[in-house]
Amino acid sequence: MGGETVDTLDDTALPFAQIFLIEGRSEEQKRAVIESVTQALEDAVGAARQAIRVWIQEVPKTNWGIAGKTAKDLGR
Repeated sequence: MGGETVDTLDDTALPFAQIFLIEGRSEEQKRAVIESVTQALEDAVGAARQAIRVWIQEVPKTNWGIAGKTAKDLGR
């Protein structure tokens, strides 16, 4: 990463956030989530911004359950 071998990096300085969202968010909304999560990790654990990774996993509305119903059935 960035010219350093993985062996030389401190694993505690490489935070990885995985975010699950119901499908349908705009690119701008996803950019905002990535920026906000990156900032939160930078502030909370002191990680270098360039080392932070954020992965957004979009879940189909039919695969997301809320109170026993799918998000699609609830009109989400």
